[in-house]
Amino acid sequence: MQGKQIGDLKRIYFIGIGGIGMSALARYFHSRGVAVSGYDKTATALTNALTAEGIPVHYEDDPEQAPRDADWVVYTPAVPSAHRELEYYKTNDYPVMKRSEVLQQITESSFNICVAGTHGKTTTTTMIAHLLRDSGYGCNAFLGGISANYGTNFWSSERDVCVIEADEYDRSFLRLSPDIAVVTAIDPDHLDIYGTAENVRNAFAEFAQRLKRSGLLIRKLGIGRELRAEHMWQYSLQNDSANIYAVNITMSDGGYDFDLVHPSAEISGLRLNMGGMHNVENMVAAIAVAKALNIDPEKIRTAVASFKGVQRRFEYIIKQKDLVFIDDYAHHPEELKALINSVKTLFPQMKCTLIFQPHLYSRTRDFAQDFAAVLSRVNKVILLPVYPAREQPIPGIESHTIAEQMDGADPVIMTKEALLAWVSETFQKDREREFGEVIITAGAGDIDKLVEQIKERLTETK
Repeated sequence: MQGKQIGDLKRIYFIGIGGIGMSALARYFHSRGVAVSGYDKTATALTNALTAEGIPVHYEDDPEQAPRDADWVVYTPAVPSAHRELEYYKTNDYPVMKRSEVLQQITESSFNICVAGTHGKTTTTTMIAHLLRDSGYGCNAFLGGISANYGTNFWSSERDVCVIEADEYDRSFLRLSPDIAVVTAIDPDHLDIYGTAENVRNAFAEFAQRLKRSGLLIRKLGIGRELRAEHMWQYSLQNDSANIYAVNITMSDGGYDFDLVHPSAEISGLRLNMGGMHNVENMVAAIAVAKALNIDPEKIRTAVASFKGVQRRFEYIIKQKDLVFIDDYAHHPEELKALINSVKTLFPQMKCTLIFQPHLYSRTRDFAQDFAAVLSRVNKVILLPVYPAREQPIPGIESHTIAEQMDGADPVIMTKEALLAWVSETFQKDREREFGEVIITAGAGDIDKLVEQIKERLTETK
C-alpha cells in the first residue's frame, strides 16, 4: 500500500518501541496527535512511562495484536528479521521503515544540530538541548538517554530547531542533514557492522560531508583529519590549540567550576554539577553550539549550573562521606577509562569496586585486551555474563575472556543473583569505612535493573 506523507499520518506502529531512540520518535508523533502504539520484548521503566502517557504497548510477538490500519510501521535494526509482526507488515506491503528513515523525514525542513560520536554523544546531545531549552531559545530534542532535568528523551518546541543524537550504528546517521554537526569521538566500535577502524573513520567523514551549505562542524581536537568542513571549530577540555576550551578547572562536591575561552568572548564562573572530567569537555562542546547560535553568555552560565545530567551517565545513586555509588552506561574501553579516571580524581583515597556487564559477544571479542587493561586499574572487578542483545553466542567468548587477560583488580565472574548476595553479605561486612569506598555499575545491557536492588542492600541498617 502507498504510504502517507508525514503530515497526513493518523496511526503509526513501532516494533521495538521501548528502545531509547524509538521511544523518542513515538513521543514525537504522540505529541502531534497521531495514534501511536507498539511492541517490545519486555516491559521496562520506559515502556511503562509510554503506557502512562497514553501509548499502548504489548509484549507478545503476535500479528493479531498488530494494528491493521497503521499508516507507517517503524522498526529498530535490533529486531530480528524473523519477527512475526514485522514479517506480517512486510508481506502485506505496508510502508515499513527504519527509525533513521523516519528521523530523516522529520528533519528534512528543520534546522538540525546533530551530535555524533562513538562515545559522549548522549550526554553532549542532552547538554545542548538543555542549554537551548533553559535559555529560552527552544528546540525539539531527540535524545539517546533520559534527561534528569525533564525525565524524558523527547520534547518539542515551536522553534523549528532539532537537536538530534546521530547514531552511527547501522550507519543511521548518514541519513541526516546537519546545519551544525558535533563529533565527540571516532574510536573503533560496532565492528560487527563496519569491519575495520578505517571504515568507522570513513563513515564519520561522510557524516561531516552531509553538512548543509554554510553548515558548521564542531569536532573534538585531534580526532582525525578525515573530518573536514569549510566552516569548522575544534573544542578541547583544556588544550589552547582548540578554538574553544576550558581553563581554571577546579573540583568541589563531586562537580567542577571552570572558565571558558572562545575567540569571541570568555565566559567565567561556570559550574557543572555532575562528575567526570570528560563531562566538562562535553559541556565545552555544548557551549560551542550555544555560542554559534548567539545565546547570551549569562543565560549559558545559568543553564550550565542547572544541568542535572543524564540517567546512567555518571549518575550518583548514593553520595555519602564514606560510600559513593555511581551508575554509568560505559560499555566501550575508552568510556570505562574516562569513568575510572574521573572516579580516581574525584575520590582519590576511596577503594573502588567496579561491576561490569560486557555488552555484545563481538565487542567482548574485539576489545577483550583493552577491557582487561582498563579494568585492571581499580581495586576489585566483578564481571556479569555477557549481555547478548541482538547477537548469538560466539564459541569461546564470554566474560572470562576479559578476566583471563587482567593483571589486577582480582576479577570474579558472578551471576546477578550471586552479585546481590555478595553486596549484602561480603561488601557490606568488609567495606572500608575510614577512607570510604566507591562502587560502580557499568554496562549497556540490563545491569540498570539491578541498581535499585544494590542501593537497597547498601543502605540497609545493620
